[in-house]
Amino acid sequence: MIGKIIIGKSFRGCINYCLENKPEQQILGLENRADILCFNLCGGDKRELINQFNEVRNLRPGLAKPVMHIALSLAPGEKLDRENLAALVDECAKDMGFDKNMYLGVLHNDTGHQHVHIIANRIGFDGKTLKDNHNFRKIAAFCRKAELKFALQQVLSPRRFLAENLRGLPRHDLRKEQLRQDIQDALKGAKNYREFEQVMKAKGYQIAKGRGIAFIDSQKVRAKGSEVGYSLSRLERQLLQNAKAAIRIYHRKPERSQNMSLKIDLAPVKELIKGLAKLMTQDDIKTPAMQMSYEEKQAYGIAKKKRKKKQLHR
Repeated sequence: MIGKIIIGKSFRGCINYCLENKPEQQILGLENRADILCFNLCGGDKRELINQFNEVRNLRPGLAKPVMHIALSLAPGEKLDRENLAALVDECAKDMGFDKNMYLGVLHNDTGHQHVHIIANRIGFDGKTLKDNHNFRKIAAFCRKAELKFALQQVLSPRRFLAENLRGLPRHDLRKEQLRQDIQDALKGAKNYREFEQVMKAKGYQIAKGRGIAFIDSQKVRAKGSEVGYSLSRLERQLLQNAKAAIRIYHRKPERSQNMSLKIDLAPVKELIKGLAKLMTQDDIKTPAMQMSYEEKQAYGIAKKKRKKKQLHR
């Protein structure tokens, strides 16, 4: 059995996630995803549960992360009946120290193996807060204990086969690395979500889009976009930037073509001006005033003065 633990902020988000159907449910052909196994100090429908958890949360308004979310996954092929699954949830609550607090156990049927989600309130009715230090060690120890008690397949940590100095090194999921690279490649040429989706489908992924986004590969392995650094909000921001960049490039092209056409149109005009300038500088082309003799120019000037005097005396 594998255990995973998350300390979160929102009871609404956690309860909605555990009780609502996910968009990829239809893709995988699975129905009746959520099945409530047990309640502790709470009850009712989804809205009532959210209100009850938040009422106790108000006892410690300064606590940023009051949500404890645990997922317990059985090995493929292993199954427990409802009674044993509920007992598994209660055993986990005791070992992790929240058996006196509000918690809820939910069975999910949306994958090829049984797994249970536990939503617990870290704040007790006395206002005290459950500590969250060493949670990963605690949940791993509980899983080893539960495997023996419920006759489940025992899981050995891969780190046990490593040298002592290598056990502290982080592990990498190659499938997530590949997903991250595929998303980056798809974003390079996509200007909107439809283009991005088409590229990802061509790479063999199915996409589930709701409040967030998830990708399902050809092996039916699901991964959230946020797990590889590409949440839905980040994808939308990047696609918006791509669209704006494409619009800017589109508007620049007409400007360049217009300037080029303007240069082509002005070239003949410039040649015409040059030709006229040459003609004006030639000696054989003179105006009528330039062709008059000296005597004719004097007579012309006297006559012009007489006309001005007559106009003044009128």
